[in-house]
Amino acid sequence: MNLQAIKSSVMKFIKDEEGLTIVEYAVAGGLITVAVAAAFVTLGTEVETNIKDLCKAVNGNVACP
Repeated sequence: MNLQAIKSSVMKFIKDEEGLTIVEYAVAGGLITVAVAAAFVTLGTEVETNIKDLCKAVNGNVACP
């Protein structure tokens, strides 16, 4: 291979956008996963608080697990 062929191959690789699309989808998927996990953690905490309050109301302020 001569220098011109190597330069041509490198430039073709740099201009190729197909790999970039896959990376973009991977990053977007990761961000969505983090957002969903954070929402579930927040929702779980609120549900736990509400269940404990309900338990205390039913049992007359006796400690609930």
